[in-house]
Amino acid sequence: QENWIGKSEGALITFDIIDDTRKIPVFSTRPETLFGASFIAISAGHEISRELAESDKEFATFINECQTMVTTEEALEKTEKKGKFTGLYAAHPLDPDKKLPIYIANFVLIEYGTGAVFACPAHDERDFDFAKKYNLQIKSVIETTEDLPYVGDGIMINSQYLDGMNIKDAKAFIINRLEEIGAGQRQITYRLRDWLVSRQRYWGCPIPIIHCEKCGDIPAELPVLLPDDVSFDGKGNPLDKHPTWKHVKCPKCGQNALRETDTLDTFFESSWYFIRYLCPHYDGVIDKKIADAAMPVELCIGGVEHAVMHLLYARFFVLALRDLGYLNADIPFKNLLTQGMVCHKSFKNSDGEWIYPDEVAKSADGKMVDKDGKEVIEYSFEKMSKSKKNVINPQEIIDSHGVDALRLFIVSDTPPEKDLEWNTNALDGSWRFLNRVWNLFNKILAKTKENEQGTENLIKLTHIYLKKITKSYDNISLNKTVAFLRELFNEIEDRFEHESAASLKFAFTSFIKSLCPITPHIAHEMFEVMLADDQLQNAAWPEIDDKLAALETITIAVQLNGKLKATFEIEPDADEQTLETAALKTLGTIADKSNIKKIITVKNKIVNVVI
Repeated sequence: QENWIGKSEGALITFDIIDDTRKIPVFSTRPETLFGASFIAISAGHEISRELAESDKEFATFINECQTMVTTEEALEKTEKKGKFTGLYAAHPLDPDKKLPIYIANFVLIEYGTGAVFACPAHDERDFDFAKKYNLQIKSVIETTEDLPYVGDGIMINSQYLDGMNIKDAKAFIINRLEEIGAGQRQITYRLRDWLVSRQRYWGCPIPIIHCEKCGDIPAELPVLLPDDVSFDGKGNPLDKHPTWKHVKCPKCGQNALRETDTLDTFFESSWYFIRYLCPHYDGVIDKKIADAAMPVELCIGGVEHAVMHLLYARFFVLALRDLGYLNADIPFKNLLTQGMVCHKSFKNSDGEWIYPDEVAKSADGKMVDKDGKEVIEYSFEKMSKSKKNVINPQEIIDSHGVDALRLFIVSDTPPEKDLEWNTNALDGSWRFLNRVWNLFNKILAKTKENEQGTENLIKLTHIYLKKITKSYDNISLNKTVAFLRELFNEIEDRFEHESAASLKFAFTSFIKSLCPITPHIAHEMFEVMLADDQLQNAAWPEIDDKLAALETITIAVQLNGKLKATFEIEPDADEQTLETAALKTLGTIADKSNIKKIITVKNKIVNVVI
């Protein structure tokens, strides 16, 4: 996010439009590539674009098309690059013999820089795609043996007096040269933009401002309550049309005044709720004592858009509230998890209509058809969306499999941060597993031999798995959690005939507690019955006996340049970093850390240090 917010250092370059009095200022972080420029690209919102749209329908249509596009960085990377030649040319500020055609381009945004770029196709992917499409010059000015576009470091070529310089020196030189001739200046820009927080709608928090002709804009007394008798006729802001609500007396001079009728952006509201939730009944704004004890939030889970927008706004609010003395936290969240999307195949019939997955059937000859017998084309997995109808109704799954099976399937197949491909067979597998759990639960209930002690073996095994399960929960590796839960269940099931009622009960109640966050309904039911009305929501997380949870150690061979030098003992399945640290400690001064080229680890077997 520092890069998203951060500053860009470069040059503001002025391009004169040929046979015109106008100029186009362009900010660039790569002024050293100026000799590779082949065209100028301006945004649909640029002043020149707007002027062309007013007098030419073709320009107006193209500009309208550009302005209706999604303009996120990710979307622009994937969008087909399109442009329209303006008929204008710009003079190259450093090469009087060169003129650059000016295009309106859909990949240039008015919000960034000056809304115009000079394009060096050989060293920028978007410029390269555009130049290939419109048959524009592609001139390399950085020496490379790689395919174009090349965006790495190197030595300048084809750039007159810059030839032979490295990029850093060439950038400094060219900026000085532009300043000397009055064609540009050194500049620092930021990607931050103004945040428009007002919305013209009824739903939301009213902006607490009163507009008085005499006193100006002054704060309104809180709380400002929305009126109940509003009319939603689909035209304009209901608050602005209300006959009385907006008419108030100025609290300062007592004259007639108007209340602000805009409400706040929902992002404004969601940027600090996690602090207010800590003290919902506090009469003031924030209980600082509670906020300082609880902030920052340990984990924030949300969609990928939170990685930029929500996180940025939340950070701003936390820093502002800190500076105002409401809390001491410097960051809103310690960790952020952006979950993946649920994906499904999509289907379209021969009429070009998207159809729901449950409308797809097979004809007598094995072809896919819809309910009317029209042939169906199957498309690959992509994000579920209403427009493509590649969705599954959760209620239907709940009715057929139960909500616990649905929850288990969603977390068992894929890590939370990855996209999940919907798989009905895997859903059936989750349902069958929970049936096995329920059957074993009833068998354990029926096994009531008196005065038997649990065997140390099953109890130890339970603690080993509890340690793995707890660690996977802490790491939000929920698919691993499910795998460990299944392994523990299989052990309990396999040992049922040979274990006492007491040991089975201990192992199974530990299993239930560990299963509860994923399948709470069946877990609560089993726990309450097995422990005679005890409530699972009041139970503590299973305590892990570290001695019992400790695995037997294994021997790891330590090699230096492929030759055995030492060994050490460690628990099985230690991660790569743990193995490397233990190996270097074992070698001691034999291996000089400053001379190590690489370390090769083979899990549970060998660590080879190469110097």
